[in-house]
Amino acid sequence: MYFKRLKEKWGITSNLQLIIIFIVFGITGSLSIKLGRPFLNYINLNPEAFESFYFGRIMYWVLRLLVIFPIYQILLLVFGALFFQFNFFWNFEKKILKKIGLKCLFKDS
Repeated sequence: MYFKRLKEKWGITSNLQLIIIFIVFGITGSLSIKLGRPFLNYINLNPEAFESFYFGRIMYWVLRLLVIFPIYQILLLVFGALFFQFNFFWNFEKKILKKIGLKCLFKDS
């Protein structure tokens, strides 16, 4: 029942397509963290750099999420294309970016 509502919401008809979408989300999330770590080390963004700040640990995690977010978005489109689901993930990306206030990047259609 839950999957039926999810398929309706996402506009997909096949259970196989739903499984592929879940796989892409899983791969993308895991890989963005794996690829994000060397990048964070390269720009010297590590927890030790924030120890002297009052809310240093919280600041580190907020910055880490802000850095990893674009990596995740790009990987989502790449793996969506590799699994032949680019249109779904492109539309998903547009919705997410519009919700966070980047409507100006897309023409209203």
